[in-house]
Amino acid sequence: MVLDLKICPACGDRAERPRVESGLLVCAVCAHRWPFRRLPLFALTGPSGAGKSTVGPLLARRLGDLALVVEQDVLWTGALRDDVPGHPAFRSTWLRMAAMLHQNGRPVVLCGTVAPPEFERLPERVFFSDVHYLALVSEPDALRKRLLARPAWREWDEERVEEMLEFNEWLQAEAPAMEPPVELFDTTHIPVEDAVDHVEKWVRGLLSGAQRPSEAIG
Repeated sequence: MVLDLKICPACGDRAERPRVESGLLVCAVCAHRWPFRRLPLFALTGPSGAGKSTVGPLLARRLGDLALVVEQDVLWTGALRDDVPGHPAFRSTWLRMAAMLHQNGRPVVLCGTVAPPEFERLPERVFFSDVHYLALVSEPDALRKRLLARPAWREWDEERVEEMLEFNEWLQAEAPAMEPPVELFDTTHIPVEDAVDHVEKWVRGLLSGAQRPSEAIG
């Protein structure tokens, strides 16, 4: 058995478009079928500066052994960073990584800037029972101030800040109409602990209505 769900454990073929039938992965080459944990993925998204990196470490302590909280930017490097617009290779790599982590029995909370169109159309989306999206957003003036206050090595110049402000505005306008819809939470005037409370309740609430992670084997 291999952890990479794109690779058939029987013949070793690497699927470009993985297939799931009746809760089992199916090899298109040898027709081998094998079970896997198909868990929900939680995307804690939103513009840079809205609080994801602040909430993430505190959320990891709160959720304990219920879920794994990971930071998207650790893979924002090399060829993945130089990908075409939309960064499908970067997004696909993250979905593959999350799916492998899910085989340990705990769902992943991914902290990073992403929108449903960037995940939902990818072949690796089939590895997840659901992808839930919660976006931390902010009022423009507060977001601008936070971004410009960041260390110089993060390279937040005016042009990049404006791009993020546009994304912040677009996300708030389009979130309800996306498929699936994106839940919004404004952090402008919210203490950090209250933001962590909100995200924790979001994760726990969605998991409480689903199968327990350790039992969710396809």
